[in-house]
Amino acid sequence: MYTEIVMDHFNNPRNIGSIEKPSVIIQVGDPNCGDTLLLSLKIKKDKIVDVKYKIYGCGAAVATSSIASEMMMGKTLTEALKITDDSITQALGGLPKEKHHCSNLAAGALRGAINEYRKAALKRA
Repeated sequence: MYTEIVMDHFNNPRNIGSIEKPSVIIQVGDPNCGDTLLLSLKIKKDKIVDVKYKIYGCGAAVATSSIASEMMMGKTLTEALKITDDSITQALGGLPKEKHHCSNLAAGALRGAINEYRKAALKRA
């Protein structure tokens, strides 16, 4: 049912935790399944230098959050916005159709965090 990559990220999730003094933090959830993701980013010079998250959800939600955190690390904000639910699913070697919404959660949190960060930066300017 799940690929080896999905199982690896579920059993050994990367970047779990929280950042002390993050540049931005956002919480998103899927009311249909109950999954909730808290994503925090440290951004310096328009580049993501640290990523941490806390996830409440199924194994696919853990795996998509884990691989998405690796995909966004070190990217500029513009590069990170190119990370989509499809690219997350592909990086995992696929997901069962009924679990595709999990990759939407991670990609949506990333877009939301970048948008919030940019809004706050405009206010500071």
